[in-house]
Amino acid sequence: MAGIHITDIEAAINWWRERSPSPDGISACAPVRALGEVYALMVYHRQHECDEVSMPAGAKQAWLQWYASTPDAPCIAICSTSQGDDVCKGCGRTFDEVQHWTTMSPAQKRSAWRRITLEGSAWRFNRYAERVKGTGTGAGTASAEPSP
Repeated sequence: MAGIHITDIEAAINWWRERSPSPDGISACAPVRALGEVYALMVYHRQHECDEVSMPAGAKQAWLQWYASTPDAPCIAICSTSQGDDVCKGCGRTFDEVQHWTTMSPAQKRSAWRRITLEGSAWRFNRYAERVKGTGTGAGTASAEPSP
């Protein structure tokens, strides 16, 4: 199973804080508390990823709700894996990731998103970035970044 990166936990915390702000500047909503506990333990133990299987139920549910608000696939409708490339020039996913995307877990998908974003070499991040932003005629309004 794939791990959930600490930056995704942080993004989910911030999403929930924006969605359900503290009424008094001190207390936090249940999803922020659940994710915050996971985040704090990761920082304390100097871990970059938490296991998606053993993640506490409340934190996992909060993370999955944040995940549902993010773009699913990095595809920009220019797939070079169909032409025999091992890595798609359009989105940066490997052939196996493109083929198995619909069966991958949310953590596996986020792991792929993180890798292609850090690499930044796919066309979605440079020459066809306008397609991703929705100003062109391509894939719609998905963000070039993996998190909102």
